[in-house]
Formats: sequence, C-alpha cells, structure tokens
Amino acid sequence: MKIKSNTILLALCCVFSPLLPHTVTAGDQSVPPAPNGITLPENYRDWPVIASSHRTDNNTLRVILGNGIAVTAARSGNTNPWPDGAILGKMVWKDASLRAWEKAVVPGKFVHAEFMVKDAAKWAATGGWGFARWKGMDQVPHGADATFVQECFGCHTPVKDNDYVFTHPAQLP
Repeated sequence: MKIKSNTILLALCCVFSPLLPHTVTAGDQSVPPAPNGITLPENYRDWPVIASSHRTDNNTLRVILGNGIAVTAARSGNTNPWPDGAILGKMVWKDASLRAWEKAVVPGKFVHAEFMVKDAAKWAATGGWGFARWKGMDQVPHGADATFVQECFGCHTPVKDNDYVFTHPAQLP
C-alpha cells in the first residue's frame, strides 16, 4: 500500500505540474492583490509539491505547493505549528476523465489558486495565517473586501489542532 500511495502521488505530480496556470507570469503586476493586501507569490509555479488531495464533495483535484520554508518544514515534520514565512499554495481543478482512460480522474477546468501565508504576529486574528485566493485562469482576486478571510478561517477552524492546515505532507521514501 505504501508503494502504491507513493506511486500515485508521483503520478499526480507529473500530471499536475505542467498544468499549473500559465496566464500569469511570476511577479506579473497585472494580477491585483487579494483584498487583504496579499499578492500572488512570485515563482509559485516552480515550488515543490507537498501533497495532493481529491475532494469528493465538490469534485475537485488539488495540488498543494510550498515555498522553501514550507517545504523544509514539511520534510522535517516541523508543521505544527508551521514556521513563520511558510507559504502553502493550493492549485484547484474540477475533476475530469480521459476518453482513453475513463477510470482515471485528471485535472479539468482550472478553478482557483489559494495561498496561506504564515505570520503569527501579523495574522494573529486568523490563527497566524493570511489567506488569499485568485479565481480562474484570469486570476481574479476573491472577496469584495478584507473580511473574506473570515470565510477561509471559518473553514479551517476544525483543524485548529493542526495549525489550521488540512494538508498532511506526503511522505516519500
């Protein structure tokens, strides 16, 4: 089972990596910041994969990426709490299937890119995390104003004992 899980994770990484949104270049100033001031992280498309997930409630596939601080923490098991400076990115696609391999679930339409930025002091009111989301291939910021983070934080409250993070970093041999 362990080999199968790792094989599946590596296969997902190979499938998803080339499909990350390509309409936004690293540091593209045309992408507005989230209403709370968080900007789309530079070079996020080059970040290593930390984990993947599949949500059956809304039929989406997700690849969780991390900046250098997050990857170091994930690989060392130092994630509860995650260190300040860690940024987790989640790329989300609707489920799709291939005509040649109908039983495989593959990325379909790109839904959004979400980011969690760890700064225990700055984001103390939301568990030490700043939240941001950009929707669609055009990367439109989510939320009418900065209060949108309450929606994010409310969703993450059930995993308070895991530093408000749903992701469990994938283990590799």
